[in-house]
Amino acid sequence: MRVFVTGGTGLIGSAVVPELLANGHTVLALARSEASTVAAEKAGAEVLRGSLGDLDTLRAGAAQADGVIHLAFGHDFSSAESVARSVAEESAALAALGDELVGTNRPFVTVSGTPWVPGRASTEADPVPTDGPVGGRGRAVTGVLELAARGVRSTAVRLPRTVHNEGKGGFAGLLTDIARRTGVSGYPGDGSQRWPAVHALDAAVLFRLALESAPAGTAWHAVADEGDAVRDIASVIGRRLGLPVQAVGQETYGPLGVIFAADQPSSSSHTQEALGWKPVHPSLLDDLENIRP
Repeated sequence: MRVFVTGGTGLIGSAVVPELLANGHTVLALARSEASTVAAEKAGAEVLRGSLGDLDTLRAGAAQADGVIHLAFGHDFSSAESVARSVAEESAALAALGDELVGTNRPFVTVSGTPWVPGRASTEADPVPTDGPVGGRGRAVTGVLELAARGVRSTAVRLPRTVHNEGKGGFAGLLTDIARRTGVSGYPGDGSQRWPAVHALDAAVLFRLALESAPAGTAWHAVADEGDAVRDIASVIGRRLGLPVQAVGQETYGPLGVIFAADQPSSSSHTQEALGWKPVHPSLLDDLENIRP
């Protein structure tokens, strides 16, 4: 398959592109900068220059491909306004990509987050939230899945709070960045809340499996660790950086504070059984041992 990939040089995309190429697919990667162009070409992808906001470019990329994997998202979490801008940009991009694919029966794999359900681990059957700081993403992804009724083999791979590789990435990566900046490895609340996690190389396999065989209108969980206590995550970060570990105010995490404080374990039992996906790479707590002072 010739696959159009957005976000192909990010933490997840840089794992997805080689996974696709190693399994007989070719890749057309969206690249918004010269650095991204060089990285994509070095990985073996063809490049289409443009950004997530270039809707005509997105349509052109989808038109040239046998399938689409969407991974790009703005990562400015400094304010509620910046998060809202990123959500709005992604929502418009998903709508443009979806419109181009209507009636083609081509696969369209988008990315979402695992939902959180009070008192238990969420499953693939649970709906994604459509309110809160990133509720717009949930609404946009729901719209993508509804394209199944319009001749698109649309699916969503739901990612956990941390997608990691070599100790970097996701919410754990944000905790590390904040610890470096503040001199304290902190956690909100009492730190007992749990975050799910997956290694980027394992997630990449699931994106490929969804592209190749997932039925239209389905959602899948890329979860390896069902829930690591945030206090345990902060403890490893503190030890690796030589910093004290302690509770800090929820406001430390800006517009994502309410999400950081939530208990949100998640299961991938159905995904593993139905698609034959088996995570094999290091757990989050083991991978965080790669952090260097």
